[in-house]
Amino acid sequence: MPVSGHPIHMTTPLRLTPTDKILDRLPFKPYRSTVERRFERFLPAPGEPERMEVATPWGESLTAKPGDYLVSEADAPEDVWPVDAEIFESTYLITRPGYCIKRAVTLLVPLVEVTGDPDRLVTIQTMEGEETVRAGDFYLARGVKGEIWAYPKEKVGKIMVPAE
Repeated sequence: MPVSGHPIHMTTPLRLTPTDKILDRLPFKPYRSTVERRFERFLPAPGEPERMEVATPWGESLTAKPGDYLVSEADAPEDVWPVDAEIFESTYLITRPGYCIKRAVTLLVPLVEVTGDPDRLVTIQTMEGEETVRAGDFYLARGVKGEIWAYPKEKVGKIMVPAE
């Protein structure tokens, strides 16, 4: 089935955007994070670049803009991802200086629910840029404002629990 008006080709990644109608038909389930994370604010000084490219652990590059938050797991501070300032401030709770927990529910569905093929590549349009991942290794996450992103499958069982 085409998504975003693009025909599906096995060599071309499937593209997902936050406005794709297929998202409304997916069996998302609510989850809560159980871990405290580290964060810092991206506030470039005058004369410094206004954007920061952040490499994900799976080899993609996302863009942080001034005011965004740079979040990481407490036990893996080198694996950082940017979070839009408005999203961070409405979904995270600061627990102590430099640490936070995500208080909002995250909706998750295995990406194979979209592709039917664990080896299919999917390009997801996040608020911070595009990321391309293998469907079998990731869930699709949907946030409080309809934003979407790839969520590593191995983290779901480790740090996420079904929300009641």
